[in-house]
Amino acid sequence: MEEKTIGLMGAMSEEVARLYARMTDRSEESLGGVTFYSGVLAGRRVILCCAGIGKVNAACAAQLLILKFGAKALIFSGIAGNMTSKIGVGDVVIGETLLYHDAERRMIADTFPNLQEFHGDPAMIAAAEAACAAEGVRYLVGRIATGDNFVGDSATKNAIAAKCAPDCVEMEGAAVAHVAAKYETPCVVLRAMSDDADENAYETLVVKDFDITEYCDTAARICEELIRRL
Repeated sequence: MEEKTIGLMGAMSEEVARLYARMTDRSEESLGGVTFYSGVLAGRRVILCCAGIGKVNAACAAQLLILKFGAKALIFSGIAGNMTSKIGVGDVVIGETLLYHDAERRMIADTFPNLQEFHGDPAMIAAAEAACAAEGVRYLVGRIATGDNFVGDSATKNAIAAKCAPDCVEMEGAAVAHVAAKYETPCVVLRAMSDDADENAYETLVVKDFDITEYCDTAARICEELIRRL
């Protein structure tokens, strides 16, 4: 892949802090309530932002990264709820397919890019696989479902599984991939599993305000290694 500015995204400050700490030659600019950090990571020029939680926040930030800041590729790094027995907490899902679990996908596909689901860039997926292997992290190239509700109970989890059978569930990935598809920009979404999207997830992440540092560290290490391989 030729030398390009890479857009890096996370939903929460904890997710982007580890990447920010690894950057050099940093500068910043705020727009639309989001601070965009320009700098160098793994020898590449990057623009990093904390987009905020949810599909609209993710889509707005992704579009700004492409149109305002000139990102020629997008990487979203963060955590998610595990929906498969193939991997466990601490492992990673690399998004090959991304879709909304809470939307009328056929209606959305009536407008450009006329897709009901979206796909990670094959070259970036391959680089992400190599990065996971280099970091000794178990991973799965799979299916990510996105919606605006936190999934923290078995009934909701089972309903989503029946509807679209994802490998993990989160709140931003498909929106990023959707915007990337509109602008023909390669992207990849990386998700470290922080919970199993059940009652324990809600108790751990919401009620107890759990420290997600370990899982964010995993995602950040892989992201940096991925950038090094692009």
